[in-house]
Amino acid sequence: MLVGLDPADDAAVYRLAPDQALIVTTDFFTPVVDTPYEFGAIAAANSLSDVYAMGGRPILALNIVAFPPQLAPDILTEILRGGGEKARQAGVVIAGGHTVQDKEPKYGLAAIGLAHPDRLMTKTGARPGDLLVLTKPLGTGVITTAGKQEEVKPEHLSGAIEWMLRLNNRAAQLAQEFGLRGATDVTGFGLLGHALEMSEASGVRLEIDLGAVPLMQGAKEYAARGLFPGGTHDNRDFFGPKVDAAKHLLESEVLLLFDSQTSGGLLLCVPADKRDAFTARAAALELPVWLIGKVAEGTGIAVI
Repeated sequence: MLVGLDPADDAAVYRLAPDQALIVTTDFFTPVVDTPYEFGAIAAANSLSDVYAMGGRPILALNIVAFPPQLAPDILTEILRGGGEKARQAGVVIAGGHTVQDKEPKYGLAAIGLAHPDRLMTKTGARPGDLLVLTKPLGTGVITTAGKQEEVKPEHLSGAIEWMLRLNNRAAQLAQEFGLRGATDVTGFGLLGHALEMSEASGVRLEIDLGAVPLMQGAKEYAARGLFPGGTHDNRDFFGPKVDAAKHLLESEVLLLFDSQTSGGLLLCVPADKRDAFTARAAALELPVWLIGKVAEGTGIAVI
């Protein structure tokens, strides 16, 4: 066992051979959008993200489904079609799965991937002097919540859906190309929750520049109106005591860093001497990346 619960990471990793390791993970949740097909595709992308965050290549998955018997079977068909087509885009085979009845629909994948044991990316890989790079903007939690309350602008919701549908495969490939070792993906615990996990696992302090953090269109607007999901407030209550936020920052803007994300991007630790080459290569690949802070000696999180 190369990665398990001590310390915990985005997925479990088991060595099969000197040059091959198995990555195993699972995730599923209730709908974040109203369209069954897009829900299935987003849930699949989210489930596969942990494999990418560990430096692996997903190859196989099983469906995990909870479905109310009173809903039309066509809805389930569309959820599974969305998940299946997103998996196919990732080069992943879905070989069945398991379905149970429940009061509300839930969907996700149990995913398996492969990686070289010496090329894993983990939360323990951050080092002082590294630069923090994010590969997707924040805002899915607050925007989808505004959508559920019928207070969202259509273009803002469609923009968030587009980001959630994006696989993290290309970002993971770029990270592997540059030999990065510190990484995690930004999902339910929000940017600050996952960053704090990395800080504690690596024994370092992460300093995040709030003004450099990318936000989806509309995120600030809905944040100012307090349209956050419950998970965002839970994140702030749980992780907040270990986050040192500058006093001049607006509470609503800091709360966006706790915003519970679905199918978020990767948070990567890039050695400072690789910065220029890394950003140039990302630009050549037309892959969006944002430099949002740095890794320093110490513990905890600072937001400036």
